[in-house]
Amino acid sequence: MRLLAHIRKASTQATRRRVVITGSGAVTPLANNASESWQRLLAGESAISRLGAEYKGLPCQVAAQIPRERLQIDKHLTKSDLKLMSPATQFAVIAADEALAAAKLQPKELTDKQRERCGVCVGMGMFDLSEVYGAFQQLQRGYNRVSPYFVPRLLPNMACGHISMRHGLRGPNHSVSTACATGAHAIGDAMRFIRNGDADVMLAGSGEACIDPLSIAGFCRLRALSTAFNDNPSVASRPFDKARDGFVMGEGSAVLVLEELEHARARGAPILAELLGYGLSGDAHHITSPSEDGAGATLAMCRAIADAGLTPQDITYVNAHATSTPTGDRIEAHAIGRVFGEHKSNVFVSSTKGAHGHLLGSSGNLEALFVVHACAENKLPPSINIQDLDVDANVVTDACQWTTDQSRRIALKNSFGFGGTNASLCIASFAE
Repeated sequence: MRLLAHIRKASTQATRRRVVITGSGAVTPLANNASESWQRLLAGESAISRLGAEYKGLPCQVAAQIPRERLQIDKHLTKSDLKLMSPATQFAVIAADEALAAAKLQPKELTDKQRERCGVCVGMGMFDLSEVYGAFQQLQRGYNRVSPYFVPRLLPNMACGHISMRHGLRGPNHSVSTACATGAHAIGDAMRFIRNGDADVMLAGSGEACIDPLSIAGFCRLRALSTAFNDNPSVASRPFDKARDGFVMGEGSAVLVLEELEHARARGAPILAELLGYGLSGDAHHITSPSEDGAGATLAMCRAIADAGLTPQDITYVNAHATSTPTGDRIEAHAIGRVFGEHKSNVFVSSTKGAHGHLLGSSGNLEALFVVHACAENKLPPSINIQDLDVDANVVTDACQWTTDQSRRIALKNSFGFGGTNASLCIASFAE
């Protein structure tokens, strides 16, 4: 508690522009859009399936894939778009289109001055290694075989660029790449752009598409992926369960429309939730593993709470990063205990990765989207596949009502990445 008091003392308490969420869009293993993904999540369904023949011989044989025939990308993007965009960028562009429609915001109807106040903060944690492998194979056949679009398809900031060009948005154009914390950092950075007066509207999130043999092989060599449930894919991702043995790779995108409150009110926008705080930290410990005391995660959560001007007792839900790895889940649960102390029993905790896998750089933004819908609808998403709870936390195993004696539903969303990078977002139901 003394740590949190110190952080709060150092934070500015000046009046700030309030930032609300007015739209959401997603392309996920669960569904092609945000609302269906949310409903399948609440129903406790799993989108994890067995990988195809090209993955034969790899220790991990499961992933949370988006069936391309289900998505029908050609209905959203032109042939020219598909040449220019990597799959991760394609997902992000489609999610951004949905988010803008949900926010009832049509940028092409805005004036030039208004579009100068609208920006994009969409990142990518890791580009698709099959793009590089395929280009190298073409190079072996001759220089002219390499696509002129190879480099543009590879750049992590191209999702930002395409979304900006598609909608004529000339505000901040900022791309984040912080491994599995990418999406949460993108949302937090976008919030700061609005708070600081650099923009009135920001599209924020990330896109990821790394399900290919080379990526799966690489993560297998790190011993990061689940291998014990190849014959029963739907239960392979099991955060907080004693039998967890690694994460399951997922793919997709989620984009939120962040908006300054008075700007949203002036145009009659739907308000789903409010973004109250943002905390960042570094573990300064190891390239892939957090320290045993969870110091980095603790700092990120405390800083998010302090940035929101709250106390731990105000928080009643934590959407955990928990990826289903034996060490990571345990350390995060320990960090949650450090932050909340005796209040821990009043804080619900869940990780939704059992349903959709770990979307790497798109995990934090997708799960933040779910927290936004939880705030708006008073429902908590479950952690599925828990047969033997292995952590000391109040884990939600079935979707339930978010009951609280407080006037607002307030949550933390955690995201942690390789290299020891951590982010935590404080999200709440909207209150006048």
